[in-house]
Amino acid sequence: MSAAQAAGAGHSEDQEFAGELGGFVLARSAVDRVSERRGDTEWIASAWADTATRVLVLDNGHALVRFGDKEAELVLVPASEAPEGLNFLLGVDDSGVRYFGVMGPPGCLEQAAEEAPRQHSPEQVAAEPEAPAGEGPAQQAPEQQAPEQVAAEEDPAEQAPEQQTTAEQAAWLARAKPGLRVAGLREAAALLGDRDAGLFTHAVALANWHVSHTHCPRCGTPTQPIAAGHAQRCPADGSEHFPRIDPAAIMLVTDPDDRCLLARNRRWPQRRVSILAGFVEPGESAEQAVAREVEEETGIAVSRVRYVGSQPWPMPQSLMLGFRAEAAGGLDLKVDDEEIAEAHWYSRDELRAALAAREILLPPPVSIAHRLIESWYGEELPGVW
Repeated sequence: MSAAQAAGAGHSEDQEFAGELGGFVLARSAVDRVSERRGDTEWIASAWADTATRVLVLDNGHALVRFGDKEAELVLVPASEAPEGLNFLLGVDDSGVRYFGVMGPPGCLEQAAEEAPRQHSPEQVAAEPEAPAGEGPAQQAPEQQAPEQVAAEEDPAEQAPEQQTTAEQAAWLARAKPGLRVAGLREAAALLGDRDAGLFTHAVALANWHVSHTHCPRCGTPTQPIAAGHAQRCPADGSEHFPRIDPAAIMLVTDPDDRCLLARNRRWPQRRVSILAGFVEPGESAEQAVAREVEEETGIAVSRVRYVGSQPWPMPQSLMLGFRAEAAGGLDLKVDDEEIAEAHWYSRDELRAALAAREILLPPPVSIAHRLIESWYGEELPGVW
């Protein structure tokens, strides 16, 4: 169990809504979303003017993060110091502090990272090395990904290089020293506490939607944000539009000998493997999607499909629905050779040996896939990702 999972396990209220497994890195929160306040413009204005209010500034889905040795925290600013941009209400914590997110202009966080040390004590400044060159986000809007890219969850083209090979992982560890720098969810989420993980995930999900949905789908008129950034209204026809969420089923399949099925997507680098996943199609239940995807991709029929938990994956707009399933019938794997390049059954001993020999790489801890594999494995997974 990761540090983030261990921290989340102590919150009984969080666990109540965590599903059978729980412990998903991006499915944590410690603030009330106060959805009933989103239409109260006077309350929103008062909250924004409150000096105790804190704002998470985003630049292309990235935030300013202070990394420690084994943990991290978001850099939140008073509303008076936030840049101009579309803002949205994120929630209120138990002490009454209100939180907002703001979509800042391109490059705003790089400037903030340079200025931040001057806003802290000399002791803090001395402990903060400068952000490494090239750590800033690309200044471009997130692209709409093809279904199979999102459903696979860890598309290597969208991953940081350190999550792809052992050598690149080592290079990342060499430069990931404590300090202040711009980071995305993949890099920071597993090190953040419950509050910050929830704020970051919520804000990125809303920001990605606002970037990609700017016009009314009925008439093409530019829309206007309402409900504290959680909806849009068309000024021409009055229609209201809400954030798009794409449900995707992700499943850990086992055989009668309790071996786990792992596969490599054709677009992934050699050695990268994960469990199977796919979008839920129109008119289809999530359980039907599990059976269809497994048979399409590997030729295996499944039964006893069981839901175990979910995690948002706002890269850009998926909700990953986690399942366990059992192989029913033949166990010969016949990959589709279009999306899936290879697939294999692994016992726990075989998986441990393959990881030790660095023959395979598993999904990183931020993913629901990692947690599902770990739940079957029975303990913290060895290896690098």
